[in-house]
Amino acid sequence: MSAEKLWVERLTLSNFRNYAHATIEAGPEPQVLIGANGAGKTNLLEAISLLTPGQGMRRVSYPDLARGSGDGGWAVAAHTHTHVGAVDIGTGLLAENAVSERAGRIVRINGENAGAGALADLVEVMWVTPAMDGLFTGAGSERRRFLDRLILCFDPHYRTGASRFERAMQQRNRLLADGVRDPSRFEGLELLMAETGVAIAAARAEAVTGLAAIMAERAVRDPSSPFPPASLALEGALEADLERMAAVEVEDVYMQRLRAGRERDRAAGRTLDGPHRSDLIVSHAPKSMPARLCSTGEQKALLIGLVLAHAELVARRRDAAPILLLDEVTAHLDADRRAALFAEILRLGVQAWMTGTDEQAFSWLTDRARFRRVSDGVLETFAPRYEQGAASPSN
Repeated sequence: MSAEKLWVERLTLSNFRNYAHATIEAGPEPQVLIGANGAGKTNLLEAISLLTPGQGMRRVSYPDLARGSGDGGWAVAAHTHTHVGAVDIGTGLLAENAVSERAGRIVRINGENAGAGALADLVEVMWVTPAMDGLFTGAGSERRRFLDRLILCFDPHYRTGASRFERAMQQRNRLLADGVRDPSRFEGLELLMAETGVAIAAARAEAVTGLAAIMAERAVRDPSSPFPPASLALEGALEADLERMAAVEVEDVYMQRLRAGRERDRAAGRTLDGPHRSDLIVSHAPKSMPARLCSTGEQKALLIGLVLAHAELVARRRDAAPILLLDEVTAHLDADRRAALFAEILRLGVQAWMTGTDEQAFSWLTDRARFRRVSDGVLETFAPRYEQGAASPSN
């Protein structure tokens, strides 16, 4: 779809998870990792997810990423094709910092120290994991986190505003817990919460509108796609206000609610109004059915459809689709859905890293992907060969 492409050309792990040391040379084509459960396939995807800001796709503390028999430190390095060209990205944890659960990781870009936030300007990575199978039935916080990660791919500065809101809200909560009632102690914090909170809600609304437009196009382009379009809606007071008022007016209204709700929030022990309480409501559009009521297979298809639409939206806005990490993605997908997924990956031109235990499930990608076997942290490239009659890609 684009002359630009984001992809990892070389990935090196040191004392990371179950890898003492490993190096992978990859191309821009799809990468398939085959192996038994516990072999280390997901660990490779997790390492790639750390090429972006945040704690990676498993969201664990950094000391937990170290190899059990190592010294507590770990490192991930990648030669990566980014928005600004080929870049060497390194990140890791020093052994002397591994004793603290709050330890921060080191980030280096082309050998120079940098903050993790700088990674957002270089590369976008999106993932689908088995833990996300309950996205539509679980807590709203998971759907908010999912949507916020989508937004980061085409708005690298979104995290900054979200972090400012979170810090201001935490400070306000501490004042409430400490019994502070002096209005002047709250006003600055509530002003910052109003400005950043409304910006968060507006960015989410814009993302949902963009995704809806892409999914509508996809439905016209391929009405029989096994990945049905989703109906998306945001549920929250700020989102409702933004539909009928200008952002500056919504900021004023939100500040008034925060001011009036101080004693209520004090009793609750937390702030009860704001973007941290909003929810993403997803429905199966052709069936007009809430996603939470759909079958497991339908929910997986909806999730993959959302991720594919997002990849297409990012490709249009930033001239390159994100790298996709698809962990055990073929689970709950029949042969037709697997073939449709692989065809979409090739159409979008993304570098997708996929894991699975069943080599046959990826037979459609024969000669169009690079295959590796993973066994106890050892990698072996191989060329799959299937019996006559096995599914294969059509020309």
